[in-house]
Amino acid sequence: MNFAVLQFPASNCDQDAVHVLRNVLGHSARLLWHKETSLGGADAVIVPGGFSYGDYLRTGAIARFSPVMQAVQAFAANGGPVLGICNGFQILCEAGLLPGALIRNRSLQFRCEHVFLKTLTPDSAFTNQVPDGKLLRVPIAHGEGCYFADAETIATLKAQNRILWQYVDAAGQPTDAANPNGSLENIAGVCNERRNVAGLMPHPERAAEDLLGSSDGRLIFASLVHAITTKSLAQAA
Repeated sequence: MNFAVLQFPASNCDQDAVHVLRNVLGHSARLLWHKETSLGGADAVIVPGGFSYGDYLRTGAIARFSPVMQAVQAFAANGGPVLGICNGFQILCEAGLLPGALIRNRSLQFRCEHVFLKTLTPDSAFTNQVPDGKLLRVPIAHGEGCYFADAETIATLKAQNRILWQYVDAAGQPTDAANPNGSLENIAGVCNERRNVAGLMPHPERAAEDLLGSSDGRLIFASLVHAITTKSLAQAA
């Protein structure tokens, strides 16, 4: 299975994503510079975290115009799976591939800590391998991670089960205290209507090995692998 991990100026989690995909999960993964215009036969795309273009203007606002994003948009339009992590989530929102926006944390402070995530639906390419009821313990590291959208968009996301993850406490409750950035509805990640594009602010690639204190993030990547494999087998049948 071939993964393309995008690389923008000031990406800082691209190598982490490649390591997890290649060395932990055993798949092919390569870095793809932002000036490329082709994904080179990738089966899935990871838009990693970092501070693309130094977060000038606003997070993701410049990266969304990089040449590679045209290829990503075409790939997603054809049903290809795309996962945006942290800055990648911000870029996907700026590019219109996901609804809403990520704005300054309500504390106006950079937050770097572990959080608990509740998976709200197994019905996506990014959540299908998460056991029912399991809370994911993963780290966050962002200053602009507050998810915001108008009331109509939030209602649509809820009605279509497109809120994939919520910030919760250790008991699985979406409390205000468990919300690290002020996101509406404690939203940590969402997907598009076709369920092949998703973004989340927490970093699953930093929680994919027991040595790091949690391997829960591996379940998100395993879900993506499972979805691609299932689709390939169905097409070959």
